[in-house]
Order: sequence, then C-alpha cells, then structure tokens
Amino acid sequence: MNKKTLVLGASLKSNRYSNYAIQRLVANKYEVVAFGMKKGMVSGIEIDTELLPYKNIDTVTLYLNPKRQKDYYDYIVSLKPERVIFNPGTENPELYKILREYNIDFEAACTLVLLSTNQY
Repeated sequence: MNKKTLVLGASLKSNRYSNYAIQRLVANKYEVVAFGMKKGMVSGIEIDTELLPYKNIDTVTLYLNPKRQKDYYDYIVSLKPERVIFNPGTENPELYKILREYNIDFEAACTLVLLSTNQY
C-alpha cells in the first residue's frame, strides 16, 4: 500500500464520482479512508461520518464543492497531507492560498484520470 488517500465527500451512491474513485483506488491497491455524510461501505472501505485524526495521509481527494469545503479547511490542514487533489467542480482559490501557507501541494485534476493514466 502506498499514497494513503482520504476521499473527502465520499458517497454511497454508485453513480457518484467519489464512489467510483474509492473503487478505483482500492483496485489499484491504494490504502483508502473515506469521509461522507452517510455511513456505509464501498469496496470494503467504511465511510466515516465523523472527522477522524487519520495518520500518514499522503493525498486528500476532494469531492465537495467550494462552499462546503469551508467547514473542513482546518481539518485538511491538520492531517498534513502531501497533496490535495481538487477534482472537477471543487476548485477553490481560497483553499489553495491556505494550503500554500502550510506548504501542502495541490492540483486541480481528476483522480480517476490520474489513476487511469498511471499519474496518481
């Protein structure tokens, strides 16, 4: 396992990109933790509904729109990830600035595309 990833904004709905991202990360042998509004399982990964102090997070991949991200700024920074991926529709210049202040890398990209092109 490498690049432990937090899927922030995970959904139990199989037609959601966050759900598919969990499936693809697991299939590619990444260690995955997930936070969402509803408790449940996706590809053997439990979706947590409370913010846990996960350790050794390499990547936070966001599936929350910028307005909903505000409640999680401090939490994301507290995890000290190596990078944050802003999936399409989650781009947020305000959070970019905060991440820069903490020397956390970020990119506006699609987790699914990065995985499918071996760039994750």
